[in-house]
Amino acid sequence: MKILGLNYNIKWKDKVFNFNKIEQKLSGTKADLFLLPEMFATGFCMEPHEIADRNMETLQWMQSFAKQNNAAVCGSASVMEDGKFYNRMYFVKPDGSFHQYDKRHLFSFSGEDKVYEQGDERVVVEYLGVNILLQICYDLRFPVFSRNRNDYDIALYVANWPDKRVTAWEHLLKARAIENQAAVFGLNRIGQDGNGLHYTESSHCFFADGSVISEKQNDFVIAEVDMERLTLFRTHYQFLSDADDFTLKV
Repeated sequence: MKILGLNYNIKWKDKVFNFNKIEQKLSGTKADLFLLPEMFATGFCMEPHEIADRNMETLQWMQSFAKQNNAAVCGSASVMEDGKFYNRMYFVKPDGSFHQYDKRHLFSFSGEDKVYEQGDERVVVEYLGVNILLQICYDLRFPVFSRNRNDYDIALYVANWPDKRVTAWEHLLKARAIENQAAVFGLNRIGQDGNGLHYTESSHCFFADGSVISEKQNDFVIAEVDMERLTLFRTHYQFLSDADDFTLKV
């Protein structure tokens, strides 16, 4: 499976500009799955009353993009539903069908927990015969929630993770790949947001043994996830079968 993540500086609170920018940057590219950062249309913003989708604007744009490119697209958006706000990750398939995951771990350091509702469902998507776990930014710090129950092959983390803490981001991505015997693709944004936080280029895809399988090409982070290699690795090293049993309450 070819996954292409887009590195770009999100324009603060400007959906139309960011939609157009993404289309321009990805024009002419090919992939099975296009990956976009957390709140890719607005930046990670604690003012959802100003920026949240009320009419599925971001989802509709993603559906159009997926159809035009005959590929899946995945990223998160600020969304209002039934009077509540969610940091919602969409995985949209070429036919327009979609799955959604509401961020489970809200970043209290920024006040995210005060304005967004916590998700209560762990979401795994099947696409092209591959099972994919959906995760958002701060979820990365909580390994129990992402523990592989032999139910996924790839974990996707989309983020706005500032450079002040980027060492943790990069180390935890590798750890999640090793401990879960899965490919882990972490896509961070770059540039500076409306709060003055700076984001350095730090997007990677790690294989189950901790090795980097992504490469950088201009604004793109590209990974070819070899499912045959992953299956052979898991067959040879059956570490997951020795894991502790547990029940997660959400």
